Amino acid sequence: MSKPQIRPATGARFSRILGVGGYRPVRVIPNAEVLEWIDSSDEWIRTRSGIAERRWAGPEETVAEMSVQAAGKAIAQAGIAPDQIGGVIVATVSHLKQTPAIATEIAQRLGCGTAPAFDISAACAGFGYGLGLADGMIRGGNAEYVLVIGVERLSDLTDQSDRSTAFIFGDGAGAAIVGPSDTPGIGKVIWGSDGSHKDVISQTQAWDTAFAKPDAVNGPGEDPEQGAKWPALRMEGQTVFRWAVWEMAKVAQQALDAAGITADQLGAFIPHQANMRITDAMIKALKLPDSVPVARDISETGNTSAASIPLAMERMLESGEARSGDLALIIGFGAGLVYAAAVVTLP
Repeated sequence: MSKPQIRPATGARFSRILGVGGYRPVRVIPNAEVLEWIDSSDEWIRTRSGIAERRWAGPEETVAEMSVQAAGKAIAQAGIAPDQIGGVIVATVSHLKQTPAIATEIAQRLGCGTAPAFDISAACAGFGYGLGLADGMIRGGNAEYVLVIGVERLSDLTDQSDRSTAFIFGDGAGAAIVGPSDTPGIGKVIWGSDGSHKDVISQTQAWDTAFAKPDAVNGPGEDPEQGAKWPALRMEGQTVFRWAVWEMAKVAQQALDAAGITADQLGAFIPHQANMRITDAMIKALKLPDSVPVARDISETGNTSAASIPLAMERMLESGEARSGDLALIIGFGAGLVYAAAVVTLP
């Protein structure tokens, strides 16, 4: 007698991004305000990073609230109902509660029924990781539509006295609906990590060393000899710059090759908004034609980590720089060090 076999799940042959949406906090932080915190100049900040201003969230603009606002726009553009969503993936490093995942609250507020919902921590590559997971869920038959969100409140982790990072980070949320497609809409995701550089972008200290541990579960956890110090983000800028310029251009080219696309066939290049000089170096390394528009959202939004690619994608589509149906090369890279790149069809 033959052993029983599991019935295989079947899904769509291909997937694609069907809708994109973003949320940018109301408060604008121009370089002039940053100069009240650090000894620098507007010219130095613009030359070093390309940033003129960034958005910082107010008390009511929580990680969940920004995500819900961005997701609502993506759902509307995709033309689906929230209860059709079969998975909610939230990429973030700035949801400060260890558990539960913020994705569960977002799914409930959106009306996604009993959809599986979870967070991933892949820093600035988080949106690319989310796309890779969503593509697999849809083609594997585990979901028909997946909501991928990149969201950050990096202002909560910014040391305003740190001259090397105080001007970099911003807040915001970007979301995409990924669904079935008759034609390929998401190329092979080239993703990976290099843990040998795990310390070049990191939190200054772990939560258990920032604040005293309690002696027991219900203990107060007070230590008069240890003053509480809120953790912040730190970065070895030159190391990150060299790694991003030399290694990420190779990853971007691998994504083009895997998709069978050449640089001159792109309708847009949407890199993680980390640094304008890194973007320019990657353009040169990829020999990207001048005719291909490049996202430069960092100028007004700052570095929003996992949110930066969908936010930049939304802005390019709204401004007409890029068009629906165009092919776009996306790449994210950051703390870990981690990276993810793919060629996608714009919604």
